[in-house]
Amino acid sequence: MSRDEQSNKPSNDSGGLELAQIVFIGRTFKEYMKMFNLTVEDVAGKSILDCPGGACSFSSQARKWGADPMAVDMAYEYEIDELEVKGFQDIEHTMKQLKPVQGIYVWDQFGSIQGLKEERTRAITDCIADMRKFPDGYVASVLPQLPFEDEQFDLTLSAHFLFTYADRLDVDFHVATVMELLRVTKREVRIFPTVDLSGERYKHMDALKLLLEERGCTVSEEPTSYEFQRNAQTMLHIVKQN
Repeated sequence: MSRDEQSNKPSNDSGGLELAQIVFIGRTFKEYMKMFNLTVEDVAGKSILDCPGGACSFSSQARKWGADPMAVDMAYEYEIDELEVKGFQDIEHTMKQLKPVQGIYVWDQFGSIQGLKEERTRAITDCIADMRKFPDGYVASVLPQLPFEDEQFDLTLSAHFLFTYADRLDVDFHVATVMELLRVTKREVRIFPTVDLSGERYKHMDALKLLLEERGCTVSEEPTSYEFQRNAQTMLHIVKQN
């Protein structure tokens, strides 16, 4: 799997990561809307957490619809200028990696590697500009702990982290992280995708869903209109019943 489908490399090491180990690539607002089955009405006027946010442009565009977004990522401990340089380097490196394996991806969203590069460039350009304008909207933190109040956000979105790294993050980490996302969220959490890097459905999904249902949540796996990694086209939708 290319780095394009990876967020920052996860680690259970409390020592954190050096910038060289971080892949700072993001997705656009348009991609988020498809990945999470979002409408403008779902975004407008809402307090929304993007976790992990990476170099995504969701926050920058959501503000234009009256949302109050917050992005959190371990990468945000570094200076914005450093992240900007690293991000553009990562885009170039990723596009080179993709060329020999492009046949294993679905290109309906982008058309070509050049189209993907343009989308990734658009994401980081908007993200960096927004970070400079709203630095308090980008918080450095390492899951499964978040520095936010209980039910601080109306909606939480989490892309390409949980389930994606099922080979590196154990069940306890997944459960703890999902519970932390729910803690800081008033109403709903959406997680994309529901498969790992090999395209297989998360093997502990049924047990996780049962646990969430026992805690009073409504849980569903919902198809989306977004697919780049093959079989990665479903999100987990968790709704708290207050």
